[in-house]
Amino acid sequence: MIFNVKNLTKRFGSITAVDNLSFHVKSGDILGFVGPNGAGKTTTLRMLATLELPNEGEVEIDGASIISRPEIARKCVGFVPDSLTVQKDITVHEYLDFYARLYAFKNPERRKLVNEIEEFTNLVGIREKFIDVLSKGMKQRVSIARALLNDPDIILMDEPAAGLDPRARIELRELLKILAKKNKMILISSHILTELDEICTSTMIIERGKLLKFGEIHDIVDELNVKTTKRTVVLVPLENTESLLNVLLVEPNITNVNTVGRAIEFIYDGDEKNISDLVARLFAEGYKLIEFKIKKQNLESVFMNITKGEVQ
Repeated sequence: MIFNVKNLTKRFGSITAVDNLSFHVKSGDILGFVGPNGAGKTTTLRMLATLELPNEGEVEIDGASIISRPEIARKCVGFVPDSLTVQKDITVHEYLDFYARLYAFKNPERRKLVNEIEEFTNLVGIREKFIDVLSKGMKQRVSIARALLNDPDIILMDEPAAGLDPRARIELRELLKILAKKNKMILISSHILTELDEICTSTMIIERGKLLKFGEIHDIVDELNVKTTKRTVVLVPLENTESLLNVLLVEPNITNVNTVGRAIEFIYDGDEKNISDLVARLFAEGYKLIEFKIKKQNLESVFMNITKGEVQ
């Protein structure tokens, strides 16, 4: 299955929230959707979920327009908003059963479906609890369960990890990996870039509604590594840390020298061959190093390098 977005534009009065956005995703992909606050991420996801109409552009699922035929998306798209708002007097099981009814599932199929979804999302133990008393992580899990009721091929998630504790984030990450293995297509917006770095196959970075970068994460990171000469280097000496620190402080092309525990970390303005020559010279001068590494750029580095932090 291919999700194809072409020249998508959304305006609110004089503000262009999403500006001529184009990208595509296929089954099994996890696309990380990142950008500063106000960049247009939520508006884009809402248009893909057919909750907002674009002013211009097209969204197609396997060539069929969901702008002119939104029922296509509603059959195969599950949407997880950034927060779950429900009535106070409804339990987890009642909530999921209600939405299963909306999808026209009838008993005994509906009962079986809800039970299976509760088991898959680890909600069995809290199925009789009222949703409004649940933690943020548990509410997020309920929201994901609702989005999975119609077994969607495409799952849209708006900041699902926001406000979650470390355990809940790990559990969410593992759940997303399972869904991707089931050949689900996942679009996930998040401010937690380290999380996206670990689970996403590709990323899309937008700012002020405009697309800045789109592609596989390793390709974007490699491109940045090639373009920049400044690299973060970490050395861990066996001994004589103070002496080595003094050497590095007067070394040309080295800045931001810091000690982090036993390690010395610094910025070196040069390519990898220059760095290896420096390390070889340090060995020749009698310094014993038990660790040497160059910190590679990651998604967070890419984001900081190509965005300006502007909001609308």
